[in-house]
Amino acid sequence: MPTDSLIETAELVLSRARDRSLKIATVESCTGGLVAGTLTAVAGSSDVVDRGFVTYSNQAKTEMVGVPAALIEAEGAVSRPVAEAMATGGIARSLADLAVSITGIAGPGGATPTKPVGLVYLACARRGGTVIHRRHVFPGDRQAVRAQSVAAALDMLLDALAD
Repeated sequence: MPTDSLIETAELVLSRARDRSLKIATVESCTGGLVAGTLTAVAGSSDVVDRGFVTYSNQAKTEMVGVPAALIEAEGAVSRPVAEAMATGGIARSLADLAVSITGIAGPGGATPTKPVGLVYLACARRGGTVIHRRHVFPGDRQAVRAQSVAAALDMLLDALAD
């Protein structure tokens, strides 16, 4: 279950999106749907949350939101270009006005010398607008990385809704 702090942030995201009549989609890999789960833990979220994509595998990223397999092969699933493609794919394959994406290495395995455990890329796309991105290296174990990733995604949505 999401923490009280995450729920409070989710409530603020939903309120701001509702005030602007905007819909949200999530495209998640390492968080496995936790951002969508946090947003939908708030009663009444169905008027804002359009859908959530859990694109845990590379094949799911390609099939569900159209991330080119060649891009994943060239850049790796955990990369800025893939996070951006996930977010824009979320917009293209939903009714959402904003889509936030997350791809990362939650651990304990999966790290490489250039991509450590805790490395997370996030992107947020606005329909007909820009795509913003962020890169983090979060400390802690798998659960800590995933929780910090959810918080970062919600913060990213808040920033996008402030524009």
